[in-house]
Amino acid sequence: MTLVDKVVIITGAGQGIGAQFARAFAAAGATVVIADLNSSKAEQVAQELRDGGATALGVQVDVSDRTNATAMVDQAVTAFGGVDILVNNASIFSTIRMGPFEEITPEEWRTLMTVNLDGTFFCSQAVAPAMRARQGGAIVNVSSGTVLMGRPNYAHYVSSKAGVLGMTRALANELGADNIRVNAIMPGSVETEIPRGTVTPEQAAGIVSRQALKRRLVPDDIAGVAVFLASDAARMITGQSLVVDGGVVFQ
Repeated sequence: MTLVDKVVIITGAGQGIGAQFARAFAAAGATVVIADLNSSKAEQVAQELRDGGATALGVQVDVSDRTNATAMVDQAVTAFGGVDILVNNASIFSTIRMGPFEEITPEEWRTLMTVNLDGTFFCSQAVAPAMRARQGGAIVNVSSGTVLMGRPNYAHYVSSKAGVLGMTRALANELGADNIRVNAIMPGSVETEIPRGTVTPEQAAGIVSRQALKRRLVPDDIAGVAVFLASDAARMITGQSLVVDGGVVFQ
Protein backbone atom coordinates (compact mmCIF):
# COMPACT_ATOMS: atom_id res chain seq x y z
CA MET A 1 0.00 0.00 0.00
CA THR A 2 2.71 2.43 -0.97
CA LEU A 3 1.76 6.09 -1.42
CA VAL A 4 5.15 7.27 -2.71
CA ASP A 5 4.76 10.33 -4.98
CA LYS A 6 1.22 10.93 -3.70
CA VAL A 7 0.14 14.20 -2.08
CA VAL A 8 -2.50 13.95 0.64
CA ILE A 9 -4.45 16.65 2.47
CA ILE A 10 -5.76 15.59 5.88
CA THR A 11 -8.16 17.96 7.63
CA GLY A 12 -8.33 18.11 11.40
CA ALA A 13 -4.87 16.57 11.51
CA GLY A 14 -3.45 18.64 14.34
CA GLN A 15 -4.42 16.09 16.99
CA GLY A 16 -6.24 12.86 17.72
CA ILE A 17 -7.17 10.51 14.89
CA GLY A 18 -6.18 13.11 12.28
CA ALA A 19 -2.62 13.33 13.57
CA GLN A 20 -2.32 9.54 13.44
CA PHE A 21 -3.65 9.61 9.87
CA ALA A 22 -0.82 12.02 9.04
CA ARG A 23 1.79 9.69 10.57
CA ALA A 24 0.40 6.65 8.75
CA PHE A 25 0.31 8.39 5.37
CA ALA A 26 3.85 9.66 5.87
CA ALA A 27 5.00 6.14 6.76
CA ALA A 28 3.44 4.94 3.49
CA GLY A 29 5.59 7.47 1.62
CA ALA A 30 3.07 10.24 0.95
CA THR A 31 3.70 13.96 1.04
CA VAL A 32 1.37 15.17 3.77
CA VAL A 33 -0.52 18.45 4.16
CA ILE A 34 -1.68 18.76 7.76
CA ALA A 35 -4.68 21.08 7.74
CA ASP A 36 -6.24 22.25 11.00
CA LEU A 37 -8.12 25.18 12.46
CA ASN A 38 -5.30 25.44 15.01
CA SER A 39 -2.27 26.44 12.92
CA SER A 40 0.25 25.81 15.71
CA LYS A 41 -0.94 22.22 16.16
CA ALA A 42 -0.85 21.69 12.40
CA GLU A 43 2.72 22.93 12.24
CA GLN A 44 3.72 20.84 15.25
CA VAL A 45 2.57 17.63 13.53
CA ALA A 46 4.18 18.74 10.24
CA GLN A 47 7.49 19.33 12.02
CA GLU A 48 7.27 15.91 13.67
CA LEU A 49 6.89 14.32 10.23
CA ARG A 50 9.71 16.36 8.74
CA ASP A 51 11.95 15.36 11.65
CA GLY A 52 11.20 11.76 10.69
CA GLY A 53 12.27 12.34 7.09
CA ALA A 54 8.87 12.93 5.49
CA THR A 55 7.77 15.90 3.39
CA ALA A 56 5.01 17.75 5.20
CA LEU A 57 3.31 21.13 5.33
CA GLY A 58 1.14 22.62 8.07
CA VAL A 59 -1.81 24.69 6.85
CA GLN A 60 -4.46 26.63 8.75
CA VAL A 61 -8.01 26.01 7.54
CA ASP A 62 -11.59 26.58 8.60
CA VAL A 63 -13.32 23.82 6.64
CA SER A 64 -16.73 25.40 7.22
CA ASP A 65 -15.70 28.29 4.96
CA ARG A 66 -15.62 27.48 1.24
CA THR A 67 -13.05 30.18 0.47
CA ASN A 68 -10.80 28.80 3.21
CA ALA A 69 -11.12 25.27 1.84
CA THR A 70 -10.17 26.46 -1.64
CA ALA A 71 -7.15 28.35 -0.26
CA MET A 72 -6.02 25.17 1.53
CA VAL A 73 -6.02 23.22 -1.75
CA ASP A 74 -4.29 26.08 -3.55
CA GLN A 75 -1.49 26.03 -0.96
CA ALA A 76 -1.01 22.30 -1.46
CA VAL A 77 -0.93 22.64 -5.24
CA THR A 78 1.52 25.54 -5.06
CA ALA A 79 3.81 23.68 -2.67
CA PHE A 80 3.72 20.21 -4.22
CA GLY A 81 2.28 20.52 -7.72
CA GLY A 82 -1.04 18.83 -7.10
CA VAL A 83 -3.24 16.75 -4.81
CA ASP A 84 -3.97 13.02 -5.07
CA ILE A 85 -5.79 12.25 -1.82
CA LEU A 86 -8.12 14.09 0.55
CA VAL A 87 -9.04 12.77 3.99
CA ASN A 88 -12.06 14.65 5.32
CA ASN A 89 -11.44 14.09 9.01
CA ALA A 90 -12.17 17.51 10.58
CA SER A 91 -15.31 17.51 12.71
CA ILE A 92 -16.74 18.55 16.05
CA PHE A 93 -17.23 15.74 18.54
CA SER A 94 -15.28 15.96 21.80
CA THR A 95 -16.88 19.27 22.81
CA ILE A 96 -20.48 18.25 22.06
CA ARG A 97 -23.05 18.78 24.80
CA MET A 98 -25.16 15.65 25.00
CA GLY A 99 -28.90 15.98 25.50
CA PRO A 100 -32.37 15.07 24.25
CA PHE A 101 -33.00 16.22 20.69
CA GLU A 102 -35.71 18.64 21.87
CA GLU A 103 -33.05 20.53 23.83
CA ILE A 104 -30.54 20.92 21.00
CA THR A 105 -30.45 24.61 20.14
CA PRO A 106 -30.50 25.95 16.58
CA GLU A 107 -26.95 27.24 17.18
CA GLU A 108 -25.69 23.80 18.28
CA TRP A 109 -27.40 22.14 15.30
CA ARG A 110 -25.98 24.59 12.77
CA THR A 111 -22.47 24.46 14.26
CA LEU A 112 -22.33 20.67 13.89
CA MET A 113 -23.74 20.74 10.37
CA THR A 114 -21.48 23.59 9.26
CA VAL A 115 -18.27 21.84 10.28
CA ASN A 116 -19.09 18.13 9.98
CA LEU A 117 -21.20 18.18 6.82
CA ASP A 118 -20.55 21.49 5.05
CA GLY A 119 -16.83 21.13 5.71
CA THR A 120 -16.68 17.74 4.02
CA PHE A 121 -18.64 19.14 1.08
CA PHE A 122 -16.55 22.30 0.67
CA CYS A 123 -13.22 20.46 0.88
CA SER A 124 -14.39 17.88 -1.65
CA GLN A 125 -15.53 20.66 -3.99
CA ALA A 126 -12.22 22.42 -3.60
CA VAL A 127 -10.05 19.39 -4.33
CA ALA A 128 -11.96 17.95 -7.30
CA PRO A 129 -10.33 20.19 -9.96
CA ALA A 130 -6.85 19.34 -8.66
CA MET A 131 -7.65 15.62 -8.82
CA ARG A 132 -9.06 15.92 -12.32
CA ALA A 133 -5.80 17.59 -13.33
CA ARG A 134 -3.98 14.47 -12.03
CA GLN A 135 -6.48 12.25 -13.89
CA GLY A 136 -7.62 10.57 -10.71
CA GLY A 137 -7.63 10.63 -6.94
CA ALA A 138 -9.16 9.32 -3.73
CA ILE A 139 -11.37 11.00 -1.15
CA VAL A 140 -11.75 9.32 2.23
CA ASN A 141 -14.55 10.71 4.40
CA VAL A 142 -14.77 10.03 8.12
CA SER A 143 -18.33 9.27 9.16
CA SER A 144 -19.22 7.44 12.39
CA GLY A 145 -20.51 4.10 13.60
CA THR A 146 -23.12 6.02 15.60
CA VAL A 147 -25.08 6.39 12.35
CA LEU A 148 -25.86 2.67 12.39
CA MET A 149 -26.84 2.64 16.07
CA GLY A 150 -28.71 5.94 16.31
CA ARG A 151 -26.99 6.76 19.59
CA PRO A 152 -29.37 8.80 21.77
CA ASN A 153 -28.61 12.36 22.89
CA TYR A 154 -26.38 12.88 19.83
CA ALA A 155 -29.03 13.67 17.23
CA HIS A 156 -27.09 16.57 15.70
CA TYR A 157 -23.83 14.60 15.48
CA VAL A 158 -25.48 11.43 14.17
CA SER A 159 -27.39 13.42 11.56
CA SER A 160 -24.26 15.21 10.36
CA LYS A 161 -22.36 11.94 9.97
CA ALA A 162 -25.30 10.28 8.22
CA GLY A 163 -25.15 13.14 5.73
CA VAL A 164 -21.49 12.33 5.11
CA LEU A 165 -22.51 8.79 4.08
CA GLY A 166 -25.08 10.07 1.59
CA MET A 167 -22.56 12.54 0.21
CA THR A 168 -19.97 9.77 -0.16
CA ARG A 169 -22.30 7.73 -2.36
CA ALA A 170 -23.41 10.69 -4.45
CA LEU A 171 -19.87 11.92 -5.07
CA ALA A 172 -18.66 8.41 -5.91
CA ASN A 173 -21.14 8.36 -8.79
CA GLU A 174 -20.39 11.92 -9.90
CA LEU A 175 -16.61 11.62 -9.78
CA GLY A 176 -16.17 8.04 -10.93
CA ALA A 177 -15.88 9.04 -14.60
CA ASP A 178 -12.86 11.15 -13.60
CA ASN A 179 -11.21 8.16 -11.92
CA ILE A 180 -11.78 9.74 -8.50
CA ARG A 181 -12.84 7.30 -5.79
CA VAL A 182 -14.87 8.34 -2.74
CA ASN A 183 -15.28 6.11 0.32
CA ALA A 184 -16.11 6.50 3.99
CA ILE A 185 -14.84 5.08 7.26
CA MET A 186 -17.29 4.59 10.14
CA PRO A 187 -15.21 4.39 13.34
CA GLY A 188 -16.54 3.16 16.62
CA SER A 189 -15.52 4.78 19.89
CA VAL A 190 -11.81 5.61 19.63
CA GLU A 191 -9.61 6.52 22.60
CA THR A 192 -7.41 9.55 21.87
CA GLU A 193 -5.42 12.07 23.86
CA ILE A 194 -8.29 14.58 23.53
CA PRO A 195 -10.26 15.01 26.79
CA ARG A 196 -13.88 13.96 26.39
CA GLY A 197 -16.51 14.21 29.08
CA THR A 198 -19.07 12.19 27.15
CA VAL A 199 -17.30 8.84 27.67
CA THR A 200 -16.60 7.90 31.28
CA PRO A 201 -14.29 4.99 32.19
CA GLU A 202 -17.40 2.94 32.97
CA GLN A 203 -18.91 3.74 29.57
CA ALA A 204 -15.63 2.88 27.85
CA ALA A 205 -15.64 -0.52 29.55
CA GLY A 206 -19.22 -1.02 28.42
CA ILE A 207 -18.27 -0.23 24.83
CA VAL A 208 -15.47 -2.81 24.89
CA SER A 209 -17.83 -5.42 26.36
CA ARG A 210 -20.11 -5.05 23.31
CA GLN A 211 -17.25 -5.49 20.85
CA ALA A 212 -16.28 -8.86 19.39
CA LEU A 213 -12.64 -7.79 19.76
CA LYS A 214 -12.16 -6.99 23.43
CA ARG A 215 -9.97 -3.91 23.54
CA ARG A 216 -10.51 -0.19 23.12
CA LEU A 217 -9.94 1.22 19.64
CA VAL A 218 -7.01 3.61 19.21
CA PRO A 219 -6.28 6.00 16.32
CA ASP A 220 -3.84 3.63 14.62
CA ASP A 221 -6.68 1.12 14.20
CA ILE A 222 -8.43 3.63 11.94
CA ALA A 223 -5.38 5.07 10.17
CA GLY A 224 -4.45 1.85 8.37
CA VAL A 225 -7.94 1.65 6.88
CA ALA A 226 -7.62 5.19 5.53
CA VAL A 227 -4.27 4.36 3.91
CA PHE A 228 -5.80 1.27 2.32
CA LEU A 229 -8.78 3.15 0.89
CA ALA A 230 -6.46 5.83 -0.51
CA SER A 231 -4.06 3.35 -2.08
CA ASP A 232 -4.10 1.39 -5.34
CA ALA A 233 -4.90 -1.70 -3.29
CA ALA A 234 -8.46 -0.28 -3.22
CA ARG A 235 -8.44 0.94 -6.82
CA MET A 236 -11.85 -0.59 -7.63
CA ILE A 237 -13.55 0.33 -4.37
CA THR A 238 -15.76 3.42 -4.37
CA GLY A 239 -19.00 4.56 -2.78
CA GLN A 240 -18.46 2.21 0.15
CA SER A 241 -18.59 2.69 3.92
CA LEU A 242 -16.33 0.55 6.08
CA VAL A 243 -17.19 0.06 9.75
CA VAL A 244 -14.16 -0.07 12.07
CA ASP A 245 -15.57 -0.63 15.55
CA GLY A 246 -14.04 -3.84 16.87
CA GLY A 247 -17.14 -5.80 15.91
CA VAL A 248 -20.12 -4.01 17.44
CA VAL A 249 -22.18 -3.63 14.26
CA PHE A 250 -22.03 -6.18 11.45
CA GLN A 251 -22.97 -4.89 7.98
